[in-house]
Amino acid sequence: MDRERERKLLEKLDPYGEPYGQSLLRYFVPTQKEDPADAELVSHKLMIRAGLIRKLAGGIYSYLPFMLRSMRKLERIIRSALNTRGAQELLLPAVQPYELWRESGRDKKYGPELLRLKDRHDRDFVIGPTHEEVITDIIRHEIHSFRDLPLNLYQIQTKFRDEIRPRFGVMRGREFIMKDAYSFDEDEDSAGKSYQDMYDAYTEIFSRCGLNFATVEADSGAIGGSYSHEFMVLAESGENNLVFCNHCSYAANQEKAELLSYKFIKGQKGTLEKVYTPNCRHVDQLAKFLKVPEATIIKSMLFIAEDNSPYLVLIPGHREINTIKLQNALNGVPMRLAEPNEAESIMGVPMGFVTPVGAKVPIIADNMIKEMAQGVVGTGEKDYHFIGAAPGRDFTVHSYFDLALATEGDPCPRCGGELSFKKGIEVGHVFKLGTKYSEALGAKVTRKDGSETPIIMGCYGIGIGRTIAASIEQSHDKDGIIWPVALSPFEVALIPLQVQNDSLMEKTYKLFNELIDATLEVLIDDRDERPGKKFKDADLLGLPYRVTVSEKSLAKDECELKERASGKITMLPIASASEYLKALRDKALN
Repeated sequence: MDRERERKLLEKLDPYGEPYGQSLLRYFVPTQKEDPADAELVSHKLMIRAGLIRKLAGGIYSYLPFMLRSMRKLERIIRSALNTRGAQELLLPAVQPYELWRESGRDKKYGPELLRLKDRHDRDFVIGPTHEEVITDIIRHEIHSFRDLPLNLYQIQTKFRDEIRPRFGVMRGREFIMKDAYSFDEDEDSAGKSYQDMYDAYTEIFSRCGLNFATVEADSGAIGGSYSHEFMVLAESGENNLVFCNHCSYAANQEKAELLSYKFIKGQKGTLEKVYTPNCRHVDQLAKFLKVPEATIIKSMLFIAEDNSPYLVLIPGHREINTIKLQNALNGVPMRLAEPNEAESIMGVPMGFVTPVGAKVPIIADNMIKEMAQGVVGTGEKDYHFIGAAPGRDFTVHSYFDLALATEGDPCPRCGGELSFKKGIEVGHVFKLGTKYSEALGAKVTRKDGSETPIIMGCYGIGIGRTIAASIEQSHDKDGIIWPVALSPFEVALIPLQVQNDSLMEKTYKLFNELIDATLEVLIDDRDERPGKKFKDADLLGLPYRVTVSEKSLAKDECELKERASGKITMLPIASASEYLKALRDKALN
């Protein structure tokens, strides 16, 4: 394409200032044939190969033009859904005073993920991983009356979290772009309505993106708050295990999934008896040796709290501990499993033979232990176990909680139906924060009766780059990306096969302009390359519609349309191709 033709082409801009059309001959989309050596996920591989991103440092990526067009589309969808619900956009500083984090109490909770720095005056700052403190600081100085509420403010901005092991490309990077919103309300009823508004907005956003997603109950983690939901793109490569009931609408992240209390071995309690159990350090070995179900074996694990307080945690042998539930059971205090030397020092016995019988540390147990009548526990002596153990008689449990990870086939905590699992990628999270930050930072309003009350907050995040990566993870094949129309950088790949044929190119450019006049976004491959190379690159880039113009098709005044997702091929009259494609695009977006 000559420069004059290109200049005129680039004057045709969409309502957001983006060119409707680009020439692949001139467009900066550096594709590559081979997968990057450090990439594990398909999305990471394809985003590198298709020229969307380039790595600068561990967990830090440059977003190239092809990627940025897709991100801008997602941002427009987000703004539309939030603005129509009364949210207002602002932009907060990326660099935050460390003192704000001390005020909220999160300076220690965030730990080494919080990137700290000093300015030239030796004052402490952080690069913001999130903005609850900053937005609350604004509100406490500017909002004083109930008449100023409800209020919802959001931004789309770069964050930084110093992940110990960044991986999966932009899926778990250190620097990333996030939409974060914050709601402020006078009372719980109003806060519930704000939360529901944002929940509905997220449902609209991910639906408009063309993603197959699920909404699940979730743990609030370091953000805090009493209630939250995650929006998960369903994909086999997802890091998150999602739990669904096959009979009702219950859905949760495995970390959050509740379990019904189980009752084991009803009837008379057994007699506590010490038995010799040689070479039985693991649950399966012990169950086989004693000829008992793994469920009757009580695993005794020593955990250390953040303040170095030890806790002995009991859970049935056929279950795994849910450390998130454990932490929540102890009011959010971070917990870690004791090292072998710590266990021996505190309990006086080797790891693997720790016993609750006679234990001098607080014991907490899973609900399933409560009704156990004839359990198997350690004795504190190598190669020996107690059988017939019962809580309350042989050892004292201070508190019972739901501490186990849910597994496939467990009964639903809502209806008793069967739970099943799917994999998902978190792309959005909505939190009901309550007064966690407003109380810590003193953000209050005066009520109608003159009394003061802490503002009730919610916060709501969407990972921009992560959503794009999750879309690719969900929708691709062996040849490349398969973009949903709403997120695709361009909608049409226009491919002339014989670029040396002046007549063919003139008709192709005419079609190019007709597609653009029909408000279609077109990437024309006017490179002098072999047809196989062009088709291979088109599949890699994954635009929804590929239109091919060749000497053979022009002999019939036709062009070939191939739909990327289905592979369907249709021969179109060139004269009506733009009208047909516009209708196809509009149908996909509605």
